[in-house]
Amino acid sequence: MNWEDLLSLKRFGDTAKRLRKEQDETRLGFEVDYDRIIFSSAFRSLQDKTQVVPMPITVGSRKEFVHTRLTHSLEVSVVGRSLGRVAGRMLLHKYPVLKDKHGYQFNDFGAIVAAASLAHDIGNPPFGHSGEKAIGTYFKSGKGRKHKVALSAKEYQDLVDFEGNANGFKLLNESRNGVEGGLRLSYATLGAFMKYPKESLPKKPSKNIIDKKFGFFQSEKEFFLDVVNELGLRKNTNNPEIGYHRHPLTFLVEAADDICYTIIDFEDGINLGFISEEFALEYLIKLVKDTINTKKYQAMRSMSDRLSYLRALAISTLIKDATRIFEENETEILKGNFDAALLDKSAYKAQITDIINLSIQKIYQSSEVLEKELAGYKIISDILEVYTTALINKKEGQETSYDKLLIRSLPEKYQNTDTTVYHLLLNTSCFVASLSDSAAVYIHNKLMGKQL
Repeated sequence: MNWEDLLSLKRFGDTAKRLRKEQDETRLGFEVDYDRIIFSSAFRSLQDKTQVVPMPITVGSRKEFVHTRLTHSLEVSVVGRSLGRVAGRMLLHKYPVLKDKHGYQFNDFGAIVAAASLAHDIGNPPFGHSGEKAIGTYFKSGKGRKHKVALSAKEYQDLVDFEGNANGFKLLNESRNGVEGGLRLSYATLGAFMKYPKESLPKKPSKNIIDKKFGFFQSEKEFFLDVVNELGLRKNTNNPEIGYHRHPLTFLVEAADDICYTIIDFEDGINLGFISEEFALEYLIKLVKDTINTKKYQAMRSMSDRLSYLRALAISTLIKDATRIFEENETEILKGNFDAALLDKSAYKAQITDIINLSIQKIYQSSEVLEKELAGYKIISDILEVYTTALINKKEGQETSYDKLLIRSLPEKYQNTDTTVYHLLLNTSCFVASLSDSAAVYIHNKLMGKQL
């Protein structure tokens, strides 16, 4: 892989090459990517999607703030921008031709990583990660299993392992009437967005992190191949089917996400009383012991001030460590020889593991989170069953009056049955994934006759 190709400004439908040195410095193409994502309806829906802890949370007589997918994504984009800028400065020094001949600036790298980071959760269903599992379970062992006979092995795997990353790629790029190519993001940003550049089968052909999940549905295969070929991504020889090594900047997007959920989820747990303050702050202090100003810290009287100070130090510490690892391994990353997340190689791996393990025990397995996940399974399964049944009935010419009402209640782009069974089932799954938590509850209540 080479950086000249990896930084491609090409967009869907382009017939002429976009050159960096011809860009308008007041509105760069990579910054346009960020704007298009943040103004999209799919991104706005993240404001009512669970990050970890369901909202609202009430403690005593007051509401406590918890992160949603939207606030999490905004924070990840800020961290990603810093990671990209630091890495960009290093890369321009190492490869001066990028600046001298092509006109790239270190801020370009920050803009790419920030945009990809902003979109990293855009395809996630309601109710957190359990939403993905709920969709998959419906097709694997629920009533949706009956559709397996109408699907190819890869099409069926797309559904039983429904993946937010693949749905995000679809959301960003799917064409609609009058809107060809979706958001039409630059291929560099799309490349950085793709954490798992492979199809759903074979499943985990290697222990390399690129094979942990998959990154596109069969419905987007042609466009995916166009993107990876333009960027010059290296083929993954361990995968006998379609699989590629990551765009190098994807490692920075992943690091931004890892940093934020490690520290910020932990912070939510402290604020909500799931983790005792003294116990939790001790864990963070271990992470920042080399940079903490003890006198300044001890002068702080409120828990929120102490926590904010430690959070800022922790994020800064991990940004510096992640960019160090990226710089030391950049050559091997370009060759496709780096097979782990950056923070897996962190000097603070032990402290990070301790924080994550405590979060699992005290937050992710709390009764509030478990109750949300249980409700999510039921809600998502019921909605899928009602709508897929109605759509299949229409496709087979057996629709009832009730089916007609159900289909009319769907957004227009999901009403089409003049397509394959795979596309019908996938589109309905993507409709459910697009719902916010409260919208899913509202629709479920309507369908179950609980609300008029």
